[in-house]
Amino acid sequence: MGSRHEAREWAVQLLFQLDFNPDDVEVAISSFWLERKGSAKSRQFVEETVRGVMTHKGEIDKLIQKCAKNWSITRMAGVDRNIIRLATYEMTFRTDIPAAVSINEAVEIAKTLGDVGSPRFVNGVLDRLRKDVAAAEPAAKVVPGDKP
Repeated sequence: MGSRHEAREWAVQLLFQLDFNPDDVEVAISSFWLERKGSAKSRQFVEETVRGVMTHKGEIDKLIQKCAKNWSITRMAGVDRNIIRLATYEMTFRTDIPAAVSINEAVEIAKTLGDVGSPRFVNGVLDRLRKDVAAAEPAAKVVPGDKP
């Protein structure tokens, strides 16, 4: 298991905790590390990701809601909701992580932490989000010579 994969699993666990016990983010992060040991690089990734998701949670939830056909965000399983939040954050706010990587990692985490239907559900919502984000990107990002 790669360190980023493990860090994403930890981020989902921390987001899940914050979803159901809305503590101060910094207090929750500090408490979280009392029970786990991670490299400085993994800890930094987890903390940046969790802070980013929590900072943009309203925007992220609106994007998810648009892409989750017939599902309200509150009706989603807590694990699935937070896996999707993490991947949505990466896809919309992290330019250094390709969308395909975020989706693949989210599906793998759903296989581990979610229930039997979680991987398919997570993949469906995130694939739609990926298409919506790509459609909304400005034309300036199109590479000259590429065919639509």
